[in-house]
Amino acid sequence: MSIAPARRAALRRRLLAWYDASRRDLPWRVAQHGADPYRVWLAEAMLQQTQVARVIPYYRAFLEAFPTLAALAAADEGAVLARWSGLGYYARARSLRRAAQEALSRHGGLPASVEALRALPGFGPYTAGAVASIAFAIPAAAVDGNVARVLARLELVTGDPAARATREALWDCAAALVDPARPGDWNQALMELGATVCGVPAPACRRCPVASLCRAREAGREREVPPPRRRASRKKLLLACAAVERGGQWLLARQEGEGLFGGLWGLPLVEIGQPGEAATALAGAARRRWGASLRVGPEIARARRTLTHRELHLVAYACKISMLKRGEGLRWAPLADLPSLGVASAMKALLTRLPASGEVGPSGRSVKR
Repeated sequence: MSIAPARRAALRRRLLAWYDASRRDLPWRVAQHGADPYRVWLAEAMLQQTQVARVIPYYRAFLEAFPTLAALAAADEGAVLARWSGLGYYARARSLRRAAQEALSRHGGLPASVEALRALPGFGPYTAGAVASIAFAIPAAAVDGNVARVLARLELVTGDPAARATREALWDCAAALVDPARPGDWNQALMELGATVCGVPAPACRRCPVASLCRAREAGREREVPPPRRRASRKKLLLACAAVERGGQWLLARQEGEGLFGGLWGLPLVEIGQPGEAATALAGAARRRWGASLRVGPEIARARRTLTHRELHLVAYACKISMLKRGEGLRWAPLADLPSLGVASAMKALLTRLPASGEVGPSGRSVKR
């Protein structure tokens, strides 16, 4: 995209001056806290699809546990997932650990190259551009949702940002505007403007440092550009969970693979289509996975969680288990141990609804104490 030099200079000057005066004091801001590539990358990974206020305590706790790239690379996956527990999108945590290992083995640390960063697990175009510009002062574009919205309004890019042609136009625009002298601050200024001023659905144009240069505002279209996102309908997942209690401890299983709850601890579970399938499905899964005989009783707890693309319904059934021949990926633990384990928020909600000792009343509901 062609942008006149005078316009480009004016945008850079005004937006960077506003950023210098108005930016939020966040623990990963480079200008205030020093350019540590690992910390920059960690923040960008956590901030994907997650609000800043929610990320801050997780960011600090994660750094306490894994203060360096080497510490993260050497960590057990379970320990990493435990520190990530509650933040969601757990594939990010697994990719983070793998990328740390590969970065150390290939480069001795995070590489100062967009191309090399892109080759690491979990590094898409945005993350690579953000880390390269903020941590290494490389003049690379970085377009996330906030930046896409700002650029669409500034340059009146009217298409759906999710469409390929529009996405490419916005990335071309970002590449043309990035300040070679302060690329990291420029990208952060765009993100900050999108997060605090140029919001959805109505931008706060009176507080915008570049309002007079905004082509969407000039055309009276700042409220309609970019067009609203079409949200896909959420898939409903019904998860039957086996609640097996022994002496105040519950049987937990580490979920296999990298899908939903992959690598995390929780009650043994199976996806079902209808509630009536729970007993057969749970007994069959226990037999296949651990050679165990499982007797499924009444429902004792349930929890519901809404994710971006899925609606989870977890139902716990009081169960008895015998003939447990293979125990790999299993452990007995009291509910008090949950903070030290990698447990998804939805599963944690279900676990905290379990009865204190596994007792159930005649209706199958938990006995209150």
